[in-house]
Amino acid sequence: MPDLTHGDDVAAVNSLRSAVMRLSRRLKHQRVDESLSPTEMSVLGTLARCGTATPGELARKEHVQPPSMTRIVALLEAKGLVRLEAHPDDRRQKVVTQTERAEAMLAESRTKRNAWLASLVDGLDEDEWAKLREAAPVLEKLAHL
Repeated sequence: MPDLTHGDDVAAVNSLRSAVMRLSRRLKHQRVDESLSPTEMSVLGTLARCGTATPGELARKEHVQPPSMTRIVALLEAKGLVRLEAHPDDRRQKVVTQTERAEAMLAESRTKRNAWLASLVDGLDEDEWAKLREAAPVLEKLAHL
């Protein structure tokens, strides 16, 4: 566990926070469809990772209020990116499923963002690239905690 009273640990945590934030902002600009908000893209990404979900489940996963998620889902449905279907166990609820159009758009977006990151990695030497490859699973773990 980092000791946030120790100068080296404070500096490392600060550097990590700053780098992740800057990379995240820059990655968000590598979008395929500029008409979608970052939140809409995030919801589509959640559906891609987790599969079908109710609007309430999506709201919890995206850390937004249920009425906000209802609006987001309606916007995505109007754009043909999700469809609402009857819940298999509770007919009072709906489940949200991404469409093939959304899957294709997410795949294109991933390809574009991966290419952008790969172009940045081209500027690293082999030792830096090896360290980054080793750090990737740790960063993935942090993202899911």
